[in-house]
Amino acid sequence: QVQLVESGGGVVQTGGSLRLSCAASGRAFASYAMGWFRQAPGKEREFVTDINWTGDYTTYADSVKGRFFVSRVNTENTLYLQMNSLKPEDTAIYYCAGGSTKYAGGRYDYWGQGTQVTVSQ
Repeated sequence: QVQLVESGGGVVQTGGSLRLSCAASGRAFASYAMGWFRQAPGKEREFVTDINWTGDYTTYADSVKGRFFVSRVNTENTLYLQMNSLKPEDTAIYYCAGGSTKYAGGRYDYWGQGTQVTVSQ
């Protein structure tokens, strides 16, 4: 089992930055890929980015490429999401997720409770 707890959400103005964190416990952190997803009001949850077990392979949704950057520190059991040049359309609840394998792009079986990010005009 994997337990995930997100933090770092908040309210920021358009163009600002935030860094989200996800603390993991349970199964060995370096044994699975990690991802970030988000869900805006009235919309389905969507993929944002993910990262493989070593942190040397990442993928991003087109909507965040060049603005968001995912990283992980396996010795700290922590996943990060650096979000820059934020736009109002980035407003959502952001969830971190633990993968079923070491590789990005697979199924995600474990989910945190989410952290709210609000980008004001």
